[in-house]
Amino acid sequence: MCGIFGIILKDRSAAPKDAFEHDLSLLYKASMARGRDATGLALHDSRNVHLIRRDCSPKQMLASDAYRRVVREGYAAQAAAPLAAFGQCRLVTNGSLAIEANNQPVVAGNVVGAHNGIVVNDGDLLPSEAPKTSAGGGTTALAETVHAANDTTRLMEAIDGALNRLGNLRRAVGEVFLRLEGEASIVVMSRLDGAMTLATNTGSLYFLSRADGSAFAFASERPFLRRLIAEGYVFTDVGDDAVVHLKPGEFLHLVPGRTTFDHGSLTDAAVAPDSGKQADPDNEPPVAAPVIRASNSAGGLLRCTACVLPHTYPGISFDDKGVCNFCRNHQHQKVHGRAALEQLLDKHRRNDGCYDCIVGLSGGRDSSYGLHLLKTEYGMNPVAYTYDWGLTTDQSRRNQAIMCSKLGVEHVLRAPDIAKKRRHVRKNINAWLERPRMGMVPLFMAGDKDFYQLGRDLKRDYEVDLTVFCSGSLLEQRQFFVGFCGVHDHVTYTARLYGYTPKVKAQLALYYLSQYLLNPRYINESFFDSVRSFFTSFLFKDDFLYLYEYIDWDEREIDRTLRDLYDWQSDSGYGRNQWRMGDGQTAFTNYIFHAVAGFSEFDNFRSNQIREGLIERDEALKLVEEDNQPKWGALEYFAYVIGINLDEVLARINNIPKLY
Repeated sequence: MCGIFGIILKDRSAAPKDAFEHDLSLLYKASMARGRDATGLALHDSRNVHLIRRDCSPKQMLASDAYRRVVREGYAAQAAAPLAAFGQCRLVTNGSLAIEANNQPVVAGNVVGAHNGIVVNDGDLLPSEAPKTSAGGGTTALAETVHAANDTTRLMEAIDGALNRLGNLRRAVGEVFLRLEGEASIVVMSRLDGAMTLATNTGSLYFLSRADGSAFAFASERPFLRRLIAEGYVFTDVGDDAVVHLKPGEFLHLVPGRTTFDHGSLTDAAVAPDSGKQADPDNEPPVAAPVIRASNSAGGLLRCTACVLPHTYPGISFDDKGVCNFCRNHQHQKVHGRAALEQLLDKHRRNDGCYDCIVGLSGGRDSSYGLHLLKTEYGMNPVAYTYDWGLTTDQSRRNQAIMCSKLGVEHVLRAPDIAKKRRHVRKNINAWLERPRMGMVPLFMAGDKDFYQLGRDLKRDYEVDLTVFCSGSLLEQRQFFVGFCGVHDHVTYTARLYGYTPKVKAQLALYYLSQYLLNPRYINESFFDSVRSFFTSFLFKDDFLYLYEYIDWDEREIDRTLRDLYDWQSDSGYGRNQWRMGDGQTAFTNYIFHAVAGFSEFDNFRSNQIREGLIERDEALKLVEEDNQPKWGALEYFAYVIGINLDEVLARINNIPKLY
């Protein structure tokens, strides 16, 4: 299964920095034979717990700047103080590795720990009313997410609860192990005093101590420690016989700075009497060492002081007050107004019962509300149409059915070879991962652009002169889609692709051509489909009516109308913000943008809301933090229908060099 390992020094004099780094790396490399899916390390420098976890191989971790920074800075913290480092090489058995909090070591309240094995009754270890995992310790601590619902997290939460109740780590571990079912070999450290306990119910732990007790090491297998003795620099004074087996049902307890340790039965530890020491009411209670999460980037995001766009947004610049050029150049959208809409619709409205317009219907909020307005308030007799290219969500289909049935609207559905379309997306994702460039992410969505052509064709088939798209709000403007292609001309409204200037269209075409030449994997069976999508979107005439160029986009009114009149349902797997919930690929593409560039479409959306005076910046900052949480339900759906290994793909995305 997994490999756990660690080295503890009485103080820095027990081993020079280079020797400590070398031996820790040696144990790391040996332990990765037991798991290469993900990895992590916790280092306690006697003041702080430095934590680094990655969904990458241990080899990649050891080569990372972030890992080297954690080890070197941790060693240099306090020369005379104890130093403890332990880690895990993970074979995924429970919990997606793409969820960072699923990887180890795990933080649970006042303990940090790593686990090898599978606990089968993890749901019973903690009372149902017990609090969820949190790291405490203020702003520098790492808070685990609610997604980390795996056996290791629950095991550590149970130990933390017992520690808080009993005040003794050894007893806490022993008590939990008496109730545990399954396989468990663990290392757990108290953030209150740095004490560490090793425990196993299978015997998959071995330990080693220098003759003078100044250094200690442990690992999941005996050969790993023998290799440490043979090739390392810290334990040169002992032989192979110094490696001790921690047998099933045993524990080992260490206290920082001491040269001795306690070794005994977990059963005895669970029922051991208290030390008899009474807490001194005049002394402050111990404070948990803060958990400092290591970043794999060079720094944080610098955001505009007026909106929430970060410095990684393509084409952005800031003035001396920190205000970005997009805010400085913003012009409020002036909708044409309902009177102008009424006048335009009058030219097409028919009174003989025949259809008078075609309306695109995705099943999302905007198109559902637009269909409602056209039918009930403007007296149009529309035909709704949907282009289901393989990534329309089930909830969107349900909403389409609700709207059309309650309004009595004919619904035309067109579907291509869905298996082929999904295969195209899969091949282009795999091509992109070989040479990830942010400007090529929209290629994954090229397959839906026949939606435009279908709007043209249905006008002819149904003998009407008007096609309505329920979009057009400036809130949807996404300059970064073209900005990542090197196009920095100010594009006011990026949804009307036909309206781009010839210069912008030429720049985009040249960018895509260059990427195809630099990455021939894009030249696959999707090639001609992608080329046709470019022509359909950018070059074929666009004479559609964009509804929200005429009326204000009022989120509260839209939500109220759809909820009260139609029982329109949001997609729980997409999160609270339902903007673009009908597009099955949106959760995936936004994951990429946020993981690599530190922002997504939601940052763009909220910034536009700020500029239009709809929300304040403080509210927007809170909203984007929620908006940008990975939408695991939608991601899992996308991976299932496309046919990709979600963990593998997200792990590769997470390890792409950041733009910040």
